[in-house]
This record gives sequence, structure tokens and C-alpha cells, in this order.
Amino acid sequence: MEQTTLTQSPFAIVTFIAAPALLTNASSVLVLSTINRMLRTRDRMTELLAKSETVTQSQPEAARLLEQVDRVEKQAVLLLRALYSIYVALGAFAGATLVTLLGAALAPFEGALSFGILAVLGLILGFVGVSGLVFGCASLFHATQLSLVNLRQEAAVIRERQAQRRAGAGGSPQDKE
Repeated sequence: MEQTTLTQSPFAIVTFIAAPALLTNASSVLVLSTINRMLRTRDRMTELLAKSETVTQSQPEAARLLEQVDRVEKQAVLLLRALYSIYVALGAFAGATLVTLLGAALAPFEGALSFGILAVLGLILGFVGVSGLVFGCASLFHATQLSLVNLRQEAAVIRERQAQRRAGAGGSPQDKE
């Protein structure tokens, strides 16, 4: 059976072009969701600022608020780092798509050396893109963990306050008269 080269098979060329293009599209969706998360983090910090200025708080509540502020700030830094990494990945995948397309178009006219250089450049850009996605996703995961810590802390406060209200309202109706 005869071995098919990239220049002989249109499917091979389409595969080399489609893979980076698909990853470019996935990176774009990830950028949009990360920007959305960044905006929600900003809104959360605005809520915490308002809470810090309007409510007289006990020492434990003030400490809890500062812990939340620190986590939300760290979450914003992680989201920005993720956004940067994903933008690098997006650019690398777009570059890989272009280089691959050029390599496929120029392969019949150029020698094997220029085809090889373009293929290696496309692979390098692909690796940079995948690395950016992996790093960005790791930052997103860490930011999600911080968000979960804040959520759990707020849930514990709600449970504590509800238990206090039940305990305060637990007396009989005659005790309240």
C-alpha cells in the first residue's frame, strides 16, 4: 500500500488547518466566559465594599469580611492571569492556523525545506497554544476554588444566623407575652 503525503491528501491538509481553528474557537469561548467571571468578581468586590461601609460589624464579622475581600482580590488576579494565558493561546492557535494554511498552499511550489520550516513553526505555535490553555485552565480552577471557599463561608454564616433566630424564637407563645 502506498503511503500518502500531506501534499497528496486534501484530508490531511484540512486536518492540519481544522485542528488549530477548532482550538482557536474553543479559546475564544473560554475568553468570553473568563471575562464574564472577571466582571462578576468586580461586582462581588463592589458588594463587599458597600457592606464594609454601611454595616456595623463585630470583630469576627469584620475579620470574615477582610478574608473574603482578600480571596476575591486573589480570584481577580487569577482570572486576569488566566485571561492573559488564554489570549496567548488564542494568538498561537490563530498563528498556527495561518502557518499551516500557508504551508499547505506553498508546498507544491516550494521545496521541502520551507515546507518543513512551516510545519515546525505550526507545531511550535500549537504547543504554545495548548500550554496557554492548560495554564489558563489551571488558573481558572484555582479561582473557582477560592469562590467556593467564599460560598461555603457565607453559607456557614447564614446557617449560624438562622440557628440563632430559631433559638431566639424557640420559646413558647406565653413566654413572649
